[in-house]
Amino acid sequence: MPMAKSTTENKEILEKLQQLYREIFAHDGYGDLRVEMRILRRGQKEVIIHCGKQYRYVVDYESNALIAEQSS
Repeated sequence: MPMAKSTTENKEILEKLQQLYREIFAHDGYGDLRVEMRILRRGQKEVIIHCGKQYRYVVDYESNALIAEQSS
């Protein structure tokens, strides 16, 4: 019977991963999704889902030397 519980828990994890994937895909920016698994005692595993959204911007940049040249 432990297999049924494991299957239910895995289903929940897979649903969460799918939900997070959709959120990142729809996000108007960058994002990352990473899954980490560690073996614990007593036949258990810890599943950690790292998920983050990022906003990235590209801005023009002029070095101080270039600005000084243009000012002269």
